[in-house]
Amino acid sequence: MRKKVDSRIRTLIENCVHLRQRGVFVIVGDKGRDQIVNLHYLLSKTTVKARPSVLWCYKKELYLSSNNKKRVSQIHKLMKRGLLDPEKEDPFSLFVASTNIRYCYYHETHRILGNTFGMCILQDFEALTPNLLARTMETVEGGGIIVLLLSTLTSLKELYSLTMDVHARYRTHSHHSVTGRFNERLVLSLASMGSCLFMDDELNILPSSSQARALQPVTLGADGKAFNPEADAAASELQELIESLSDTQPAGTIVAQCRTLDQARAVVMFLDAAFEKTLRATVALTAARGRGKSAAVGLAIAGALALGYSNTFVTAPSPENLRTLFEFILKGLDALDYKEHIDYDIVTSTNPAFNKAIIRLNIFRHHRQTVQYIQPSHHAALAQAELLVIDEAAAIPLPMVRAMLGPYLVFLCSTVNGYEGTGRSLSLKLLQQLRSEGAKTGMANGASAASEGAGVSGRTFKEVQLQEPIRYAAGDRVEAWLHELLCLDAADRIPSVPARLPHPNECELYMVDRDTLFSYHKASEALLQRMMALYVASHYRNTPNDLMLASDAPAHVLFVLLGPVDETQNVMPDILAVVQVALEGAISRKVAQNSLAHGNLPQGDLIPWTVGQQVQDPDFPSLSGVRIVRIATHPDLPRAGYGSRAVELLARFYRGELRDPAAAGGHNGTDEAAGGAAAEAQAVPQEEQAGGDLLTEKVGLRKGLPPLLVHLSERTPEAVQWLGVAFGLTDGLLSFWNRSGFQPVYLRQTPSDVTGEHSLIMLQALESAEVLEPASAWLASFVSDFRSRFMSLLPGPFRDFAPALAMALLQPQLTFAEGAAANGHTPVRGDGSPLSPYDLKRLQVGHQALRKTLRGGGC
Repeated sequence: MRKKVDSRIRTLIENCVHLRQRGVFVIVGDKGRDQIVNLHYLLSKTTVKARPSVLWCYKKELYLSSNNKKRVSQIHKLMKRGLLDPEKEDPFSLFVASTNIRYCYYHETHRILGNTFGMCILQDFEALTPNLLARTMETVEGGGIIVLLLSTLTSLKELYSLTMDVHARYRTHSHHSVTGRFNERLVLSLASMGSCLFMDDELNILPSSSQARALQPVTLGADGKAFNPEADAAASELQELIESLSDTQPAGTIVAQCRTLDQARAVVMFLDAAFEKTLRATVALTAARGRGKSAAVGLAIAGALALGYSNTFVTAPSPENLRTLFEFILKGLDALDYKEHIDYDIVTSTNPAFNKAIIRLNIFRHHRQTVQYIQPSHHAALAQAELLVIDEAAAIPLPMVRAMLGPYLVFLCSTVNGYEGTGRSLSLKLLQQLRSEGAKTGMANGASAASEGAGVSGRTFKEVQLQEPIRYAAGDRVEAWLHELLCLDAADRIPSVPARLPHPNECELYMVDRDTLFSYHKASEALLQRMMALYVASHYRNTPNDLMLASDAPAHVLFVLLGPVDETQNVMPDILAVVQVALEGAISRKVAQNSLAHGNLPQGDLIPWTVGQQVQDPDFPSLSGVRIVRIATHPDLPRAGYGSRAVELLARFYRGELRDPAAAGGHNGTDEAAGGAAAEAQAVPQEEQAGGDLLTEKVGLRKGLPPLLVHLSERTPEAVQWLGVAFGLTDGLLSFWNRSGFQPVYLRQTPSDVTGEHSLIMLQALESAEVLEPASAWLASFVSDFRSRFMSLLPGPFRDFAPALAMALLQPQLTFAEGAAANGHTPVRGDGSPLSPYDLKRLQVGHQALRKTLRGGGC
């Protein structure tokens, strides 16, 4: 039966095409896939170019297989079951057979980075994560649409309590209940977006599309294009730049390949630096994803080859990250009339893990030239380099990047506001160092301390940013929505330094109620963006998934350090530090014994399982503790004492020193079990839970929420026996945690692949009536065991440690009185050093494992 489609659906698709922006359709119902055919048809009719390609992402199963033979077999089976009419062609089957569809499992979406599609379909909502949302939606070009398929629901509020696949990783032994705060914020943000429509599986627009009434067709000019004076001015300026360089080769030919004015200016700056052929020069390019950063660098390398550079090295975490870069090197060479096999050869990797990625170009038109991929750890091989390109510098350990800078031209690129964890912190540290070097030498030479100047190491430094997107037009609403939802541009919202800096002793720590923080209220959003800005500006590696961890993980608690709060002023207080902690431990002794004996350690409870396995003590995991997951202070206020103050107040809170019995009222320290007002606010009214009917329901912000910030005196803390922290070992961080009263108990022997640092766990014992042994005694035994193991391993995995760092780790001069045997003799190693009881336990476990192995081998 034919049915007239709501005009607003057609209007949204046409607006997306005319404005080169993207739109989102949320289809509720099990038959939503049948409407994909109609949406794709409308998009194809509106788009003047080729039939739009489709990216279809799913968790495990498709309605029809992506394999042709299997799909035909499935259709025959459906016909036999009477689910398909054999006399009529199934529209969905025709759509699948006639459309270029790229099917992709969610766990393989990293493979589609850099690809472009006209339509993206996301099914299996429960499998989505913030990373997947950003990664898949960013592949859609301007004028394309994104379709989110949901199963049949009686109310959109059912999504709030939907169990997501990722929630299984958030549950721990003692914390099982997960609250879907992220889903609620996701639905509310979609409902408020102007380029999103909620529909049922019959294309009826739902009232939850609050912006649908304001949807109007865009005004078109005489040429049939939307009126956009800013884009027209930029295009005109780009054309003028290309024409002005037409007589300057190879710059003219290379710049003509650029898509935006920003990209063209970046390529010109790269080529200027290459033309000067100055040793010890660095050109830094930073851009958000989708700005053409890799393409600009690839074109610049092609120009450098035309200028005669012989030895060019490119480095990135993986050769697969360089696909776009090599693609545009080849595009630039083709524009310069280079021919494959005649002027250059392409060498691809034989490593299956790199998926035939290009690792080398051999050019021999005038003389021998090479463009060679090199792993970041092999920087010692750069002695003969003339040009080094470092792509995604923020994903490479900072000391390694510093070691790469040598007497040659360096192009350094990094993604900011990215969703892959590249973030800003590592790259900005390096860029800030390079700027300061240039400023110091510029002042020494009497020059202005600008962003360009010779550094203390003799390096000159230039930097350029790309702002204008390429894949879609500027001002794309989906990009703005993603940035707001996932806090991708949080680093641009770092709060200014308060006019009056309070003394750390004047500051107080407040618990943040997560129900209110992620409720999508205006004030809550402002606080959330400021908190995430401090995270991104700190030394942590951030991904959007961290946002969902902070919102939904039942064991996590958030705190903020604020200066003196004037309750008469209705303004957002200045945030000086953010602390995120996780409640760990409280694991039954039987479970701990079984897991430690078999070596099968469950997810979560990082410190109890790691330390328990290290000392082979099943009693330690049974203790309750608090792990400080993150602590971030304002980037403009380093070493001001605010981080130490936050840790001090946190320790006092969990010792019970801050509790005001009259104000606390018996509330627990976590917002999961806060009880009272918080529990009432978390409960959705029964009539709202039912929702009534999708065609009449309107989703909106919750009312009656508890206060966003709660003073610690009003909360009763959990009964815990230790505070802990795990971090990548550096001099500065070790000194900070030593000053805060923490002591080392575990050091990982292998460094992190990402940061190049060894993970260190430090503990601070808290007195508890539940532990008969004094807190100082059990922790002292762990620290003594750590010191003896660390000293024995110093000649091995820790031989590269600086003497000062090794001495800082051994700083606590503790004795271990339990080492003596009953007969007065102390077991010793081969080198004469004493064996601790924990050494003997490890020997016993190793001996038992060896006996099992020998029995299994028939010995």
